[in-house]
Amino acid sequence: LTLDPACATDVDSANYIVEIFGGLVTIDRDLQVVPDIAERWDLSDDGTVYTFQLRRGILFHKEDRQVTASDVKYSMERALDPDTQSTVAETYLGDIVGAEEFVDGDADEVTGIEVVDNYTLRITIDAPKPYFLAKLTYPTGFLVDRNQVEGSTCFSGTNWQRKPNATGPFKLEEWDLGQRIVLEPNSRYHLGAPYLGRVVYTLGGGSAITMYENDELDVTGVGLNDIERVRDPAEPLNQEFHEASRMDIWYIGFNVEEPPFDDVKVRQAFAQAIDKDKLIEVVLLDAVVKADGILPPGIPGFNEDLQGLEFDLERAQQLLAESSYGGPGGLPDIEIASSGRGASVGPVSEAILAMWEENLGVKVSTRQAEAATFFSDVRDGEYQMFELGWVADYPDPENFLKIKFHSDSTNNDTQYANAEVDRLLDEADAETDEATRLSLYQQAEQIIVNDVPWIPLFHDKFSVLIKPYVKGYVLPPFVIPRLRYVQIEE
Repeated sequence: LTLDPACATDVDSANYIVEIFGGLVTIDRDLQVVPDIAERWDLSDDGTVYTFQLRRGILFHKEDRQVTASDVKYSMERALDPDTQSTVAETYLGDIVGAEEFVDGDADEVTGIEVVDNYTLRITIDAPKPYFLAKLTYPTGFLVDRNQVEGSTCFSGTNWQRKPNATGPFKLEEWDLGQRIVLEPNSRYHLGAPYLGRVVYTLGGGSAITMYENDELDVTGVGLNDIERVRDPAEPLNQEFHEASRMDIWYIGFNVEEPPFDDVKVRQAFAQAIDKDKLIEVVLLDAVVKADGILPPGIPGFNEDLQGLEFDLERAQQLLAESSYGGPGGLPDIEIASSGRGASVGPVSEAILAMWEENLGVKVSTRQAEAATFFSDVRDGEYQMFELGWVADYPDPENFLKIKFHSDSTNNDTQYANAEVDRLLDEADAETDEATRLSLYQQAEQIIVNDVPWIPLFHDKFSVLIKPYVKGYVLPPFVIPRLRYVQIEE
């Protein structure tokens, strides 16, 4: 877990960061990009120059110092600075002119971030991109206090995170590692002070459902162990049970440069040897939605007609036999990596490994990787095969397809490269007609699904219990700041 906006790669960290910190823009309950520290902005006729007018009088949490355009420039440049060691900053800020040179150490500043005066900031991007503002709602674009973070990186000098000086709707009051995080409202918050007097996240110990039933928790997620019980209409808790879809995907990724997954037929065989319907019904108790492609339902460009690789035992065995490895006997040892601490694999992995062994005659061993280095190791191509999830940062297909599959993307975790996919994604980037743009993404997605750098498994759902007196608690499909809308009804 990190509370440094420059370093956040996981949903848990982002959930806290968006409540404590803020950026030029934010995403509201309707999933629209709206003003935050910037009051308004203008876009040049060619779609590449954004001029932001900052609100006057925005104060940092811990002092009466006003936020200025220099604070924004500093925060973005710190995120991109190679010394900070962020693995994600370039993904979200890399469209800015001069960002690449700065990341490579060839420039002293990002020339495309320009302080015009105390309350005016100009950002120039390398081409018109309809999703650019949405990218600024990701934590890497958020403000930090230079006096507090100077010299810190994603891996050292992190003590400031215990008392961050930020601008968001809540202030961090306490962070007891692995136990709890306590937030208190920022009464001076420029978009309106939150209603709640205090928010306590319980991170450790105890059954959450039991604590909820004992009125020790007001909101809690529901795990697989309890899902059937709370779904039962005869169960009192059923009245307080809520489900909502998420814009995410859980998948198995292949390093397409590593044997045996350098052969597309092997990847296709592994994909078609998994019975996803059975997996979802028996193991996941229908608490998720089957994924045929990459894009989740609800996101613009979701393609109901996409041709996924369905479970087909004969076809899977035939593909493996036709591969350059000639069948299961010719395969090297295979290992799948996942992030976690325990010695045992989860029920989903267990079921998939059993299907591969039964359907293909292939025994795959497991490796529990260090959570701290797992993401960077995946990106560096350390594993043959791995389990991972990806949650939307903003509702645009670019956030899945370009970020994860373009050959130039720093977030491409499979070493996948297809010139036709790159061309379609680049064309979509520059396309201003929405229907044409989404069609280009759909064409790219179909090629990616056929090439199988990923086996898409399922899209998650939120399964949550919420006390009836908690009002305004929304279940958005991805991470947004939401606690400021919540009220407790006496």
